[in-house]
Parts: sequence; C-alpha cells; structure tokens
Amino acid sequence: MGRTVRVKSFELAARDINEVDVKLLHALSIAVGWPHRPKDWDFLRRAGQGIVAVDGIGRVFGSAMWFPHGRGFATVGLVITSPRTQAQGTGRWLMQQVFERCGDRNLTLNSTDAAYHLYLSLGFTKEAVVYLWQGEVLSSLPALPVLDGELRSLSAEHVEDIAALDERAFGTSRHKLLALLSERASIYVLSRGGEIVGYSMSREFGRGHVIGPVVASNDRDAIHLTAVHLKELAGRFARIDTREQTGLFADFLQHSRLAMSDTVTTMSKGRRFLNRKENEPWVYGLAGHALS
Repeated sequence: MGRTVRVKSFELAARDINEVDVKLLHALSIAVGWPHRPKDWDFLRRAGQGIVAVDGIGRVFGSAMWFPHGRGFATVGLVITSPRTQAQGTGRWLMQQVFERCGDRNLTLNSTDAAYHLYLSLGFTKEAVVYLWQGEVLSSLPALPVLDGELRSLSAEHVEDIAALDERAFGTSRHKLLALLSERASIYVLSRGGEIVGYSMSREFGRGHVIGPVVASNDRDAIHLTAVHLKELAGRFARIDTREQTGLFADFLQHSRLAMSDTVTTMSKGRRFLNRKENEPWVYGLAGHALS
C-alpha cells in the first residue's frame, strides 16, 4: 500500500514518529481519551518504532507503533486515528504501513472494541481478554496469603537477573524493554531457595502509576508481587492490566477496591502469542497495552 492516503479533500502521508513534536502526539491521544502524557510518548518512542499520518502542513491525524523483540516478533500499539478521520480507512492504511515495515514478523496487539473488527479483517485472531483495574489505592489492603519465599527490591543495575524469567513468561526475549522500564521503575523480586521465581515493576504512567509487568508462577506469588507496590502507592492512582478473569489474583484486585473500568482483546497475527503452562512463569500484569 502507498505511503500516502487521501481522506476527503486532503492527503495524509506517513512520517517517522520521531520527526514530529511530542505535543502533537499528546494532542492526538487526548482527542481519543487516552491517558498518555508527553513523557509517556517520549518513553514509547525510545522503546519502539512508529509512524504518524500527517497532512501537508504537518498536522497529525493518526499514529501506529510497533515494538520489535528480535527479528521474528513485535507487539503493536498506539494505533490512533483522530476523530476527524475515523471510519475513513485511515486505521487500515496505518496498519498496512506497519505490516510493510514489520515484514514477516509475528505480531500481537491489544484491541479496543472499536478496532476489533478491523483487526479481524486484517488477519488477527482473538486470544484473550485483558481487564483494566484502576483507581485510588486504599491504605488498607485485603488479607494476603502466606508468603512463600523472600520478597526484596531490585536495582536497575541488576535487571539482567530477571531477563531469563521474563523470557519464559512472555515467550521471547525483551531485554531492551526491561532495561528501559527499569530506568524509571520500582522493582521487586520474589526468591525461593536462592532462585528468583517472580518479579514486578511499578512506574509512573498516565494519571498515576501502572503496576506491570508482574511475572509469577501462581496467583499467591502474583498477589504479593502486586501488593508490595500497592502499599507504596496508598492514596495515589494506580492501574493493573491483567488477563486473569477468575481466581485468587482477580479476587485480590476486586477486594482491593480497584474498579474494573475497561477491557481490550489480545489478538495475534502469525503464530499464537499466549502459551500458558501450569506452574510455569506467566505475565499476570501487563507492561502496557502497547507493550503487552
């Protein structure tokens, strides 16, 4: 598909996302009600690649980003079309630009309800639902299960200590992303018998903080790795994105008085993305919708 698209009476061209002022990206996300701040956009541009749809005088009408992990896989996100150009083919054109640049990579994304049928028509298949829990964190959390192991903080200098565990849970190495996240995150690890069996991060994002990634092999471990951040965020706004609909972890989030405010759908194109195995590490909390 061409690098330009005609929308009504004007033409849009694809431009590298790093070539535009972050204020224009912020305005784009504000227009569709997304919480991304300018500094969130700056971080995402460091973490991945992207394009914007601009008109002849430099106005931004759309965006799309992809986050490569190795040569064979990427997550896709920040696919936004301005209200003025929605339902005019801009979203499909943006995704075709992503396909062209990603080549034969396997892809995954988290789709809003509005974009779901577009992604189906582009060859994506549904895998799971992501539940967004958010709200002001209470000073008192529900009772926690007995801690099995040692919970301690981890400095950014030692983020390599969790890389292998994260790869087992996520399905592919995302070393670069973990290093970038660690620059601005609070990190905790859970160890048993001297081996790290789970980890979690919390960082500023949008209205407050996002807790994720959270990687653990069972609900009880995931609860402790999440609660340790919630305790630090008492009185502040936090969000957790998870694919857990039932079970102890989902119950814990509900009893923490966070509100389940929205859902998105995890979809993949190419190989299946999610491959959960019993008693193996699993991503309980997403790093973000675009980062998965």
